[in-house]
Amino acid sequence: MTRIGFAYNQKPDSPVELVSAASSEPRADEEPPSLSDVYAEWDSAETIDAVASALSALGEVIRLEADDSFPERLRSERPDIVFNIAEGLHGTNREAHVPAICEFFGIPYSGSDPFTLSLCLHKARTKDLLTSYGIPNAAFALIETPADIGRLLRSDVPFVARLSSTAPIFLKPVHEGSSKGITEQNLVRTRRELEERAAYLLATYDQPVIAEAYLSGAEFTCGILGNGARARVLPIVGMNFDSLPEGALPIYGFEAKWIWDTVANPLDIFECPAAIDTRLQSGIEDVVLRTYRALGCRDWSRVDVRLDGEGVPNIVEVNPLPGILPNPADNSCLPKAARAAGLDYDQLIQSALRYAAERCGVALSAFSDAALTEAVA
Repeated sequence: MTRIGFAYNQKPDSPVELVSAASSEPRADEEPPSLSDVYAEWDSAETIDAVASALSALGEVIRLEADDSFPERLRSERPDIVFNIAEGLHGTNREAHVPAICEFFGIPYSGSDPFTLSLCLHKARTKDLLTSYGIPNAAFALIETPADIGRLLRSDVPFVARLSSTAPIFLKPVHEGSSKGITEQNLVRTRRELEERAAYLLATYDQPVIAEAYLSGAEFTCGILGNGARARVLPIVGMNFDSLPEGALPIYGFEAKWIWDTVANPLDIFECPAAIDTRLQSGIEDVVLRTYRALGCRDWSRVDVRLDGEGVPNIVEVNPLPGILPNPADNSCLPKAARAAGLDYDQLIQSALRYAAERCGVALSAFSDAALTEAVA
């Protein structure tokens, strides 16, 4: 029987939650963040158990929590393949730690390689590469120090020169996920707002800040399964910003993800499949697959897209370690897209592992991909 290592990071049993989030039972694509955001990207016991259950149909599952003991346990167990959802904790390369250790020991693993994971976590470097491939993304500048703020404001960068209420700029920490550091206050309309908010983000998150020309159009998120020519975009998820509270900005940030979307008052924010015409669907799928391949993503990923003022699909972010909450009541986009494609949760997890096993030449227990083939054809 195939021995499947399962690498993950599990949230502490009793994290300190944000008061507003804890009291309203948030629902979102990833797990609710703690007060300091430290564990926002880690998974709950419920998610970890669901993934392990899905994997058990394909072999013996060996749980390998990605803590300080992970390297020694991996070397001792030497599974045939590792299914990786570990996000890591420290540093700009934290998502690459588990794959890099697997490569060091010569053990196959699922998902993207260390380079791609580190690249995609750094929003500015991702955009640099996309731009070199001619893939549309918002104009941007990187703010690495407080002095850079003044230099940017004194520059002749077009999107900064046009900064106004009709041409705002959006700011975000350069290598965070789960909407950490992304709130409505990050949409700035004046030079003073840009200066103050950028300084706050630099000091609070201790990392560079990316300033982007705001994309005013509709937003979508796209799940991808497969490799090479077989990679396919699952049914597109559209953002329904009309479901946000009155006066809220059309942004799926911290407030929408963790505060306004609750079990008691759920936001009907996602539409899957998105109600778009075939031309726009084809345009989104094309730019998503070009991005997936240009960045070297493997097996599965989720790519966020937003239209500019002229309706052109632009890449916003790429997540090679997508959120995979098992409960259909949760707003977890990749499982939602998979269900729309005819894949249940177990089939989604198994499909990702199957693509990895094929790529690595690892034999799994008997598994039919008929449902997957029909769904993504």
